[in-house]
Amino acid sequence: MSALTAETGVAPSAEEPPDTGARHKLTALTGLAALSLDAMASVAYGPEAIVLVLAAAGGYGLGFTLPVTAAIAALLAVLVASYRQVIAAFPDGGGSYAVAKAHLGARTSLAAAASLVLDYVLNVAVAVTAGVAALTSAFPELYGDRLGLCLGVLVLITAVNLRGIVDSARAFIVPTAIFIGSILVLVTVGLFRDAPVSTAAAAGHASVLADNATTVGALLLLKAFASGCSALTGVEAIANAVPSFRAPAARRAQHAEVALGALLGVMLIGLSVLISRFGLQPVEGVTVLAQLADASFGHNLAFYVVQFATMVLLALSANTSFGGLPVLLKLLARDNYLPHVFGLKADRQVHRHGVLTLAGVSAALLIFSGGDTNTLVPLFAIGVFIGFTIAQIGMVLHWQQIRGSRWAGKAVLNGLGALLTGVSAVVVTATKFHDGAWLVVVALPLLVAAFELVHRAYGKIGERLGVGRIPEPPHRDRSVVVVPVSSLTRLTSEALTAAVSLGDEVRAVTVCHPDVEDRAQTEALERDWALWNPGVELVRVASDRRSLGRPVATYVRELAAVEPGVRITVLIPEVEPAHLWQRVLQNQRGAVVAHAVRRDTNAVICRLRFRLD
Repeated sequence: MSALTAETGVAPSAEEPPDTGARHKLTALTGLAALSLDAMASVAYGPEAIVLVLAAAGGYGLGFTLPVTAAIAALLAVLVASYRQVIAAFPDGGGSYAVAKAHLGARTSLAAAASLVLDYVLNVAVAVTAGVAALTSAFPELYGDRLGLCLGVLVLITAVNLRGIVDSARAFIVPTAIFIGSILVLVTVGLFRDAPVSTAAAAGHASVLADNATTVGALLLLKAFASGCSALTGVEAIANAVPSFRAPAARRAQHAEVALGALLGVMLIGLSVLISRFGLQPVEGVTVLAQLADASFGHNLAFYVVQFATMVLLALSANTSFGGLPVLLKLLARDNYLPHVFGLKADRQVHRHGVLTLAGVSAALLIFSGGDTNTLVPLFAIGVFIGFTIAQIGMVLHWQQIRGSRWAGKAVLNGLGALLTGVSAVVVTATKFHDGAWLVVVALPLLVAAFELVHRAYGKIGERLGVGRIPEPPHRDRSVVVVPVSSLTRLTSEALTAAVSLGDEVRAVTVCHPDVEDRAQTEALERDWALWNPGVELVRVASDRRSLGRPVATYVRELAAVEPGVRITVLIPEVEPAHLWQRVLQNQRGAVVAHAVRRDTNAVICRLRFRLD
């Protein structure tokens, strides 16, 4: 007979198997919807970032859009193959943090974690602002309300994620499918066009193409490559959140990673081919993707479908951070680098504190930037490339240590990935440093220092608590229970009944102030107490000030000094009203006393709730 049957006398129903939590975890398809929106949506601003840089070299510079995109796609292929290996080697999640912790030491692992935290937070702000930018491209009259729209979208995404990652994935499957389908159709239709069907979207907007510029140097190409690498953010999210998948988690996560790489690569290359085919020129106030939709479909319903799908997916791509960051924060909390509250899970497998913290910081960034994408983009992608590089170096050491089947080829692949992402990290940082990337360079070591500060604090707490050591056996001390009272009621009787059940000695304490009215009230209480005669001494504690908690704490402190071996408990009786609104009628004396005793003494605090049915 099972423990459940033994305790309840009822056998569990065969039709209701125990909830193992599997229904709150991801499949490969829902994982793709929940954790890849960041990478998928980057096709809306990745090619545009390349074009805007190359536009400095005029029309001749735009001719290099496809080669630069091809280089980024090649790096994407290396990253996808590498992160498939990370998923298999570290199925508990954590991505670059887990790899670095195992092979590169604590400090390096914290640098990886800090880089990912910064990237995840910036991703939310950039995704939301880019989504709203797509909306205002189609409906310019909304431009002045972009900050309010951004905050509204953030609230919506946060609310969905508080219901669980599976619910968020299911909610986002349809928008994801519509976006991917519309982009693939756009590319397919565009390949059959000899010229743009329409240029109405760009009409009346000033071109940002430089005049009389024909030289394309290595520095310009590197800058274009660095800007376009923003399309690779989010590739690591699946590896960070492997525990969120159903069993076999690693295999499902690998399938999602490969699908992400294939779809992202096809869309990036396809859009770049169309940019070259149509000779597209970037203009102010209209996105490159909007111009491509206009050129392929014409300025009709299909154009607005693409714009709306882009807006929705860009805004929802912040969900990648909501799926990956809380898992990373949980791992950091487990290793004592963050408050342990980040490791707690609510119902539906939700790391609620991680979700709410991410939402709060992202809202602050949105307010700081005024909902402007261009303010945030220079800070973007640096952190993720640092994480990429650390992960690949760690995996090289991983394969060298285990020397399993075909380990040399795997190590070469990760070594190539480390070289490419390391160079990319340097290029991205150097080219965007003066545009605001210096903030990330400063914030990263500060975040690492904060992790270490929390770790040292937990170390000191653990030392004081004797964590990891066998404690002394428990023993019984003489106990005194102190009960603060102000009047003679049923609450007083219930409190004393509980107190005599808990301790060897009980003392009721009442605070007397010098006012005539207070002295009269105290004397009346003492007379009633003598008549009631509960067998418990009533102690009058005088106080010159109009305070309640401090005199009780002072009495407890003096009692502990007189009897140092005694265990003192302060039992605070409180009324719990039948209705929630009635709590505003309470005087909050219990909270005041509890705060003072907790602050000034080492006594145990027990708050007795007397429910009014």
